[in-house]
Amino acid sequence: MKSDQELFLRTPVKKAVLRMAIPTVISSLVLVIYNMADTFFVGQTNDACQVAAVSLTNAVFVMYMAVANLIGIGGSAVISILLGQKEEKRAKEASAFCFYSALAVGLVAAVAILLGMDPLLRILGSTPDTWEFSRDYLFYIAVGAPFILLANAFGHVVRGEGAASASMLGGMIGTVANIILDPIFILTLDMGTAGAAIATVLGNVFGCVYYIYYLTRKSPLLSMHPRYLASCGRIARRVVSIGIPAGINSALMSISTVLLNNALVPYGDTAVAAMGIVTKVYMFIVFVHMGITNGIQPLLGYCHGAGAAKRFGAILRFSGVLTVVCGTLLSGFYIAFAPGVVRAFIDDAQVIEYGAAMLVATSLAGPVLGLLFLTINSLQAMDRPVPATLLSLFRQGVFFIPLLFVLGRLFGLNGINFTQTTADYLAIVIALFLLVRALRQQRAVLAAQEA
Repeated sequence: MKSDQELFLRTPVKKAVLRMAIPTVISSLVLVIYNMADTFFVGQTNDACQVAAVSLTNAVFVMYMAVANLIGIGGSAVISILLGQKEEKRAKEASAFCFYSALAVGLVAAVAILLGMDPLLRILGSTPDTWEFSRDYLFYIAVGAPFILLANAFGHVVRGEGAASASMLGGMIGTVANIILDPIFILTLDMGTAGAAIATVLGNVFGCVYYIYYLTRKSPLLSMHPRYLASCGRIARRVVSIGIPAGINSALMSISTVLLNNALVPYGDTAVAAMGIVTKVYMFIVFVHMGITNGIQPLLGYCHGAGAAKRFGAILRFSGVLTVVCGTLLSGFYIAFAPGVVRAFIDDAQVIEYGAAMLVATSLAGPVLGLLFLTINSLQAMDRPVPATLLSLFRQGVFFIPLLFVLGRLFGLNGINFTQTTADYLAIVIALFLLVRALRQQRAVLAAQEA
């Protein structure tokens, strides 16, 4: 515990934030590259229908991430709070719950998707031209559900004890495997979308193997031993309640992706393919923000558990500046070079034309989007799941879904393109209001305790 206390309570704020955030950002970007690799290599076939198929079925992968985030981010927050309170045994109970719940949900998801494959493809917006490609991809993604959920959940969980480097390594192992296997299966063996899915699943299998090794041989404070499940009921409820905001945010991203794709179907498969590329590319900005804010969440949780409010605020301020700087640089690049970014994925003039306009519109919220995720993670670290959950509902649910239909009806394709940016700015305004209020309440509670 001495090393944890050194990092969480005594290391200078900037150094502590960078030490936790940089590996987590790398892990997040590794996940983006992992997910982007399928679209890139399928795009090298120059078949817009195959690219559209991967884009349509991506909603299922995002739903997996919703469950992984619920379990992983909730588990990471609870573990860091418990370690701040010197509750090491309960931290092991939390990690064991996360391990077996990720496996169990993955198995249930696999069975459900395989049994309901055709209805699900219709819901996702598959057309006759994309149906077989979508079905091939979805079959293997369903079979690999337990591995995908476990690998991605524990990418978050291990950070709860400060092991940001282990999280990064686990993600990189899977991504490198995926990038190596994608061109072999997709291009050399001519397996198309099925090959992309197989490469994705195998990459996650390798990630799972690493995290199991880490838990059994390397981790000082976490465990996957079944004996810790016996008394983890209360811990499980706490993990789920704190993790719900992250899970809801990703789940709503999946739902909004389905609705967005269906709104684009009247404009043709090229529009769907273009938005699929833009969505993957923009996730690079989103995951930089999420990497920073997820990375510093254990620091915030530990400070909250230890009553270190001043350090909590200092971490929050520096992290906010960091997200704005990174978001501004990346958004500026996308806006300046939008056609070239889309062209890197597919050499199709119509897809590039659609995609460039979509990327510029979507990137306008990139500079400040991190403030929304920072607020959600701060509220989770303060053990305030209700306002954090509301914020997650606002961005992709309360704002995005109605705006998609209203702006699409009023302004056509251009309105659809600006839906995400409009929803993001509305959610950010509410986030900053809730964050200021929560910090004032935190200071009032600590002042009353000191009195």
